[in-house]
Amino acid sequence: MQIAFETPDQPDVHELIGELDAYLYSLYPPENVYALDMASLFDPSVLFAVVRTADGAPIGCGAIVIKPEYGEIKRMYVRPTARGNGVARRLIESLEAKAEQQGCRTFMLETGPTMREALILYERLGYQCRGPFGDYPEDPLSVFMQKHAS
Repeated sequence: MQIAFETPDQPDVHELIGELDAYLYSLYPPENVYALDMASLFDPSVLFAVVRTADGAPIGCGAIVIKPEYGEIKRMYVRPTARGNGVARRLIESLEAKAEQQGCRTFMLETGPTMREALILYERLGYQCRGPFGDYPEDPLSVFMQKHAS
């Protein structure tokens, strides 16, 4: 498994992001999916990483948006066939490490309450529940979490 910071405008990465979108929209109504669109992933404040197998096939992706006050984890996805092998943990740790190199010390995220495995992982990585941040509204279909760099 290799993790690299790449651009999202690759056909195999588009396919991965499409799977993520289909998954999110199968769980939540469109107004409760706060995903970055493809154009937003090219913003200079966004670090986008792809996890690939040894033969180069993408199995996961994630992003972190660097803001003056915090970094926000976005677009986290690991293909179902690759889950349970530490891929998501390594991906988040890579995103956090890269953001820390740019001076980021606080990390936040928004996820859904039905994404139990993700919630467990975030808690294990030191994220704690908090209220809404940024432009997010209070919403029963959102769970907000925060972590400070150690």
